[in-house]
Amino acid sequence: MTDPNFTPKPRVVCCVGDIHGYITKLQNLWSNLETTIGPSDFQTALIIFLGDYCDRGPHTNKVLDFLISLPSKYPNQSHVFLCGNHDLAFAAFLGLLPSPSDGSDLSETWKEYEMNEEIEGWYKGEGFENMHLQGRRWAGRMTGFNHAKNTEYKGSIYDAGPTFESYGVPHGSPDLIKAVPDEHKKFLADLVWVHKEDGVSIETKEGLQNCKLIAVHAGLEKGKGVEGQLNYLKAKDTRIPKVEPLSGRKNVWNIPEELSKTPTIVVSGHHGKVHIEDFRLIIDLGGGIESNPVAAIVLPSKKMVLDTDRLAT
Repeated sequence: MTDPNFTPKPRVVCCVGDIHGYITKLQNLWSNLETTIGPSDFQTALIIFLGDYCDRGPHTNKVLDFLISLPSKYPNQSHVFLCGNHDLAFAAFLGLLPSPSDGSDLSETWKEYEMNEEIEGWYKGEGFENMHLQGRRWAGRMTGFNHAKNTEYKGSIYDAGPTFESYGVPHGSPDLIKAVPDEHKKFLADLVWVHKEDGVSIETKEGLQNCKLIAVHAGLEKGKGVEGQLNYLKAKDTRIPKVEPLSGRKNVWNIPEELSKTPTIVVSGHHGKVHIEDFRLIIDLGGGIESNPVAAIVLPSKKMVLDTDRLAT
């Protein structure tokens, strides 16, 4: 007979911030998550990767190998792999984005930003004629100092040089298209631009609360209807030259007001900082910079876990 007072233990949900080609950070974080959560709960957890697997760090190829291996190594876990702005641009260069739904050419995405072509050194090599704007920016040439990041540019405005090198080809070479293995191309093509999950528990001042969760790399635009945004993100609408929920900053920081009617967690990476306020979770300690950690958050507790944590096993 079932105990009427029995409440099932809430499922563990882990949201992992931007990895940016750092395989050792990812391996250490994964080990720390297992230690923090405990083996049995970890085996059945929902793991949401918040995007930006490539660029900046030296081992994009090994990061993708690690992520691709998870479903077979942890068959009872659920895995969600979100698309970040860097991943979208990598996929765009490889020709993996879906064609625009209206039959237009991907080159239509250049028009709004053409004044930046020379400044950002857009890619003009083999296959550029029908490439999405972000693919051209990703494989383009940018040198000098990035004052926003306080680092030198690594090849392009996206710091894509190390991704090319991880596959054994020089930055900006069309040979990358042949060098990336088919399973990596499939992984990049299958990345989702948004993920919705019902029944996610989170600790609040009022106690444990059952919520909807929306995971999207940068966030949802505050001034635009949520349903319209979710629809074009689910559809991977490649007519859009710059996908704000994947690459925006201030405009996607806050939760759209209409989501406050039904308690909804919005979780993102992208912003180079950690921000945990009520139902808005931003999990990215700038792990794409060598000296910074890669971060994750565990729900319902909202416990932060870093790759640099020294945990007793």
